[in-house]
Amino acid sequence: MKQYPKIFTAVYRKSGKWYSGWIEEIPGVNTQGKTLSETKVNLKEALNLILETNRIISDKSKGRSVFIREQLSVVA
Repeated sequence: MKQYPKIFTAVYRKSGKWYSGWIEEIPGVNTQGKTLSETKVNLKEALNLILETNRIISDKSKGRSVFIREQLSVVA
C-alpha cells in the first residue's frame, strides 16, 4: 500500500521567552521550545510518537475482535 503524506495544522504561540505548539486536529499532541525552530522539531516528534503509539495499540488489539479499517476523508 502506497503511503501518502498526511497534512495536519500546527499552531504556534509565543508566551514570554517560550514557544508552545500543538496539532489542531489531534488532542494531546503539543510541545514547547525556547525557539520557534526548536518547537517545530519537537512538535513533529510528538506527532510521530502519538501516531506510532496509536498504531502499536491497534496492532496489539488485532485478533481480539473484528476490526473494520478504512480511509476517512473530511473537509472541515
